[in-house]
Amino acid sequence: MTRVWRWNRPVTVREVLLDLRSEREIAYTTVMTVLDKLHRKGWLRRERVGRAYRYEPVSSREAYTAALMNDAWATSDNPAAALVHFFGLMSPGQREALRDALRVSALFPPDPPPADSAEPGPDTGETAPGATR
Repeated sequence: MTRVWRWNRPVTVREVLLDLRSEREIAYTTVMTVLDKLHRKGWLRRERVGRAYRYEPVSSREAYTAALMNDAWATSDNPAAALVHFFGLMSPGQREALRDALRVSALFPPDPPPADSAEPGPDTGETAPGATR
């Protein structure tokens, strides 16, 4: 899946094979079998092109990761405690990414400005003491 996600386009067995062979020897049939199994499990969709198939991911790597995290979290008897432990395992960079994600997420809108902010209130028609209209 890593190879297919990295290319971000439909790929053939031969393309994956050539990429993997840059690191180790592997048989064409092995790559074909793995891609076929991923297709049957619903992780890849495929389209016939001539005698070959072009495979592409059904979802993004990020969506897959989120689903794994959700599945793991759902197994906890105490989800809040699981989150606390998870946050404790995060690197500073991961915590910053979490802060960024929460800021842009519709689930957690920004806090309203404090009541003593400098924003003007509604016009009540009254004039402040010492002011002229």
